[in-house]
Amino acid sequence: MSGQHQTAPYYFVPAPSRHPVSCSVGLLVVLGSAAAWVNGQSWAPWTALAGLLWVLWVLRSWFGDSIAESEGGLYSKRIDVSYRWGMSWFIFSEVMFFAAFFGALFYARTLAMPWLGDLDNKLLWPDFSAVWPNTGPAGVVDAFETMGPWPIPTLNTALLLTSGVTLTISHHALRANHRGSAIFWLFATVVLGFVFLGFQAYEYHHAYTELNLKLTSGVYGSTFFLLTGFHGFHVMLGAIMLSVMLVRLMKGHFTPDHHFGFEGAAWYWHFVDVVWLGLYVVVYWL
Repeated sequence: MSGQHQTAPYYFVPAPSRHPVSCSVGLLVVLGSAAAWVNGQSWAPWTALAGLLWVLWVLRSWFGDSIAESEGGLYSKRIDVSYRWGMSWFIFSEVMFFAAFFGALFYARTLAMPWLGDLDNKLLWPDFSAVWPNTGPAGVVDAFETMGPWPIPTLNTALLLTSGVTLTISHHALRANHRGSAIFWLFATVVLGFVFLGFQAYEYHHAYTELNLKLTSGVYGSTFFLLTGFHGFHVMLGAIMLSVMLVRLMKGHFTPDHHFGFEGAAWYWHFVDVVWLGLYVVVYWL
């Protein structure tokens, strides 16, 4: 938020907007189409795509209005504080989101697995072996190989850690009013993020075609793809956010003292980095 001038109102209240209703209509179309899709309706994928594109267009317009308001000098320090609290609570909700998946993995591996292998359950599943990963008590899951930490996960760890460094350098350059340096290092961060996604796509192809590891591969497959897949989705969102910040930097937005748009995207990216470190240890090594 760079347009925080002395003439800004005490607390800016925007005019009534069509964006919340428009976004709600798009989300309703997406969710309704998704429900029809899983029930085999042939038209559902197309309406889901149309609804998603509509939501993306509404968000582009909505954020565009916010950027225009900021650059127009309508945002005071109080609005800046509001944005900071909003982004903080958003990231907290994301922490709880991933905590649920890590908790599911812990429960399945540390609690449920020994219970299923105890003497009481031997009468039901005499051939069950309480080892991780597991193909289930009835052997209904096809045999698969686990995903090890080398080489792709380790390379992706190096990429994300490096991207955190380049993003921090870009932030310090912006605070020092070195716009050219800030643009260069932010561009490097975005490139590293998309390279990460490319490696993850390759990893998924390897898992499906060579390891027979799929979402249906028991509790190991489901937790593996849910954790890594949702993290990859968050990396994609973070890379898009940083790309928008890159364009804004190139357009001359932000000042050394007022740039929470940049800072908020950086907070999110560092959160994604921390989640990956936990995921790298728990999913790939343990």
